[in-house]
Amino acid sequence: MRRRIRTTAALTMVAAGVSACTAPAGGSADGKATDSVVIGVGSEPDTLSPLLGYGKDGNSKIFDGLLGRDADLELKPALAVALPEVSADGRTYTYTLRQGVEFSDGEPLTADDVVFTYRTVLDAKTNNTYRSELDAIKEVRAEGGDKVVFTLKYPYSPFAGRTVLPIVPEHVAGEQDPNTGSFNTKPIGTGPYVLSAWSKGEKLTFKANPKYWGGAPKVKKITMAIVEEDDVRATRLRSGDLDGAILPPNLAGAFKNTSGMRTYDAKSYDFRTVALPTGNKVTGDRAIRQALDAAVDRKTMVDKILDGAGRPAYGPLPIDDPWFARGIERDQDLDKANDILDRAGWKTGSDGIRTKGGTPAAFTLMYPSGDKVRQDHALAYASDAKKAGIKVTVESATWEVIEPRMKRDAVLAGFGSTGDPDYGLYTLLHSSLAGDGFNNMPWYDNPTVDKALDTGRTSRDPEVRRAAYDRLQQALVENPGYTFLTHIDHVYVLADRWDGLTTQLEPHEHGFSSGPWWNIEDWQSAK
Repeated sequence: MRRRIRTTAALTMVAAGVSACTAPAGGSADGKATDSVVIGVGSEPDTLSPLLGYGKDGNSKIFDGLLGRDADLELKPALAVALPEVSADGRTYTYTLRQGVEFSDGEPLTADDVVFTYRTVLDAKTNNTYRSELDAIKEVRAEGGDKVVFTLKYPYSPFAGRTVLPIVPEHVAGEQDPNTGSFNTKPIGTGPYVLSAWSKGEKLTFKANPKYWGGAPKVKKITMAIVEEDDVRATRLRSGDLDGAILPPNLAGAFKNTSGMRTYDAKSYDFRTVALPTGNKVTGDRAIRQALDAAVDRKTMVDKILDGAGRPAYGPLPIDDPWFARGIERDQDLDKANDILDRAGWKTGSDGIRTKGGTPAAFTLMYPSGDKVRQDHALAYASDAKKAGIKVTVESATWEVIEPRMKRDAVLAGFGSTGDPDYGLYTLLHSSLAGDGFNNMPWYDNPTVDKALDTGRTSRDPEVRRAAYDRLQQALVENPGYTFLTHIDHVYVLADRWDGLTTQLEPHEHGFSSGPWWNIEDWQSAK
């Protein structure tokens, strides 16, 4: 799920609303500009402030973290001149800042800006939903003018990866309420691009930062066109109104042999799942959740919905992840699903739908409007559930409508975080975060899972951590809070006027930070 990034309500896109930039100079043979790009994405952020979550996993373009990630997701220095010095006990991380870095308003980056950023994020009065990701931090302080020292409550092996968090300027953001201040829509950072305009529900425009410490980008202008409907993005891309777009695999496939276009496939941790609220009388029944897990046909979803561009999801980690627990792979098993329900007292009625104590085995499954991939997953899920005698009514709505209903209605959700398993699993499953925005959406509470999450977060022993995450994944099979469906390969289509494009192994979020434009500051005009 986009953590606090939602689609806008009732978007109406006009095909001519955002047109690809052309220019007599710096153009290609077809007249298109090679120093600007227009990309269609499915949603816009609520905020551009890292204090509230924007860009927290890196690649935000407006901002930089102390560290960044390369194409292979290896950590690399960004605002820090090198990777951190780590104390022998694993509780102190010291960073030395790069010299000569300026914010886009010309003010210098200081250690105080870093301290301000982290302290504000950790302040309970700041309305973000990722504070738990920085739970290990006991104190952050400036040491001299160019050093930042983090002291941790406990050794936290993957801590360095948390310091890709974008740094904001204290001299601007410190004068405002982080929840309501103008910085949320008029950000200032150290990144390769600067926000130049934001037309809500239509587009965001970024211009190159000529003072960027990494060198001025060759692509001088980026427009992110907000086009909610998948089909509309494909149509606008085909008409030349967009230079590139995020598309579902079935729509992207039509562009594979299109002259002047390139298709990019990126492996990801992004999975689709059904969050089953434990407070609902039906989905709160463990037997119902177990039966749904057995009834779903994951392989057919990959083949038919994703055109093979993905993998079955047997849990939150993909099968090719080194932390994946071998042995939890499972095929559709309708006999098992029916046996579970029979033994739990769910009796089949004359209409084929089961009941127990007068309660029908029926619930509503919500999915966000305009997302065809989620719609197709929801419909396939309902079809599989019906074979076990469970009636699932599929309903679409905006996130503004869905969010208040998450405690009682199931949701076709999407999550996934690259890097250490703690990054994605803790917020997805820990009972302390039940109902905290999009964290732990089903209000899942499993002491075995909580213990495994806590052990995985605090232990420095790789074998202890591996055993904990193995236990966690097995516990999710035995007592599911979600029905995990598929891991999705992200597919993009872009005009072939640039060189230097690469893809990364991606998290769930893709559009404003990830995607083939994750390194757009390094693109060059194709010769």
